[in-house]
This record gives sequence, C-alpha cells and structure tokens, in this order.
Amino acid sequence: MRQFVAKTKYVHFSPYKLRPLVNAIRGKGAVYALNVLKTATFRRAVPVRKMIESAIANAKYLRNVDADKLIIKDLRVDQGPIFRYYKPGAMGRSNIQRKRLSHMRVVLESIEDKEV
Repeated sequence: MRQFVAKTKYVHFSPYKLRPLVNAIRGKGAVYALNVLKTATFRRAVPVRKMIESAIANAKYLRNVDADKLIIKDLRVDQGPIFRYYKPGAMGRSNIQRKRLSHMRVVLESIEDKEV
C-alpha cells in the first residue's frame, strides 16, 4: 500500500479556522484539492496547499506516482502551542490574548492500490 505523508507544524492559524477548509477537501483527489485551494481567496488556504504540494512531490520523488492517481486519505489539523500575552483592559485590568498555532498532517494514497 503506497502512502505518502507530509507534515507542517507551527502554522500561524487557529485550528478552529483551518478545520472547515480541510473538511471540504478530505477524501477528494489531490489535483481537485489543489484547484480548490488555489482559487480560495483567503490566506489560510496557503499553508494547506503547500503541504499537499509537498506530499505530491514526495509521491513523485519516492515512487514516481502521478498526481492524478492520488487521493487524500487522511488530512488532520491538530492544536499546536498557544502563545498567551496580556493587553490592557477596562478599569486597569489586563486581558489575556491567545494566539493559537496548528500542526497539520496529510496522507495521500495511490488509487491503483485502493482498487486492488
């Protein structure tokens, strides 16, 4: 079974904002997912697109598998570290601010192996 993996860590987008985007392309073909992400107008599509392109490059380099024959078997967005810092609040208090980071992982699988 041919599976190709790419990981991205410490992405500066909240996993809560990345998951709806990832859910739309999970289980689809790799080329279809790239086309969807290239036409997306928001910035958070860029790291997901780059990660899928990296997994396709891994498949091409390791086993010479064409991008048309790959599907996204697993695409996961996990919570990374949270940067906490303080900003001034009302009546002299300090309000905590959270900058959430994400870890992503994609697994591509060859269609030929799936049919056998």
